[in-house]
Amino acid sequence: MNIVLEYLPILLKASLLTVSLAVCSLFLATLLGALGAKGKLSKEKYGREYANAYTAIIRGIPDLVLILLIYFGFQKMLNVVTEGLGLGIYSISPFWAGVLAIGFIYGAYLTETFRGAYNSVPQGQKEAAMSLGLSSYRRFIKVVLPQLIRHALPGYGNVFQVLIKSTAVVGVLGLNDLVGLAKDAGQSVRMPFTFNAFTLFMYLIFYFFASWVFRLLERRYAEKGHRS
Repeated sequence: MNIVLEYLPILLKASLLTVSLAVCSLFLATLLGALGAKGKLSKEKYGREYANAYTAIIRGIPDLVLILLIYFGFQKMLNVVTEGLGLGIYSISPFWAGVLAIGFIYGAYLTETFRGAYNSVPQGQKEAAMSLGLSSYRRFIKVVLPQLIRHALPGYGNVFQVLIKSTAVVGVLGLNDLVGLAKDAGQSVRMPFTFNAFTLFMYLIFYFFASWVFRLLERRYAEKGHRS
């Protein structure tokens, strides 16, 4: 236990990096999920086809494979373009490669979450808002969005909790996140079980904290729904 205390400052710093990776990935996944849901709900054929292709392909690729493709493949393609333009060589950091990969993966899941939440909003309320002469923007902000958030929160919270666990895979790129650093520290002092147990404990903290936050949000929006 004393050896863990010695490594505690850098382990906590690595934990912060893991949380940052999860939050940045969630932001990208939310953006892609919103765009994907809009595409699936679109009346345009190509919009629906692109969104369906995105969710089908991304959800069929293992996390590790996609991370390696982005880190090595996308970086190679980027350098071909930048060298062709005379801009030199650019490298993608393991952190941002992880954000791109995890964001793309869970954006596909959030696409279905947001699409289902939108379809859960009663059509009559949308038509009533239209009959009042509200613009499409005001209808979405005032009528659709509050109810969409309420319906989406349970699924959104579940996706985030799974997303947090997926951050562990980024350690294969050499990122000094919690898993990668704990693995190196455990091997250096020949105490892998102790450091892996600490990693398990920290991920449980992440999980229960996220669960608590989303329960509060669900309760808050449920109360708003009852008042309205």
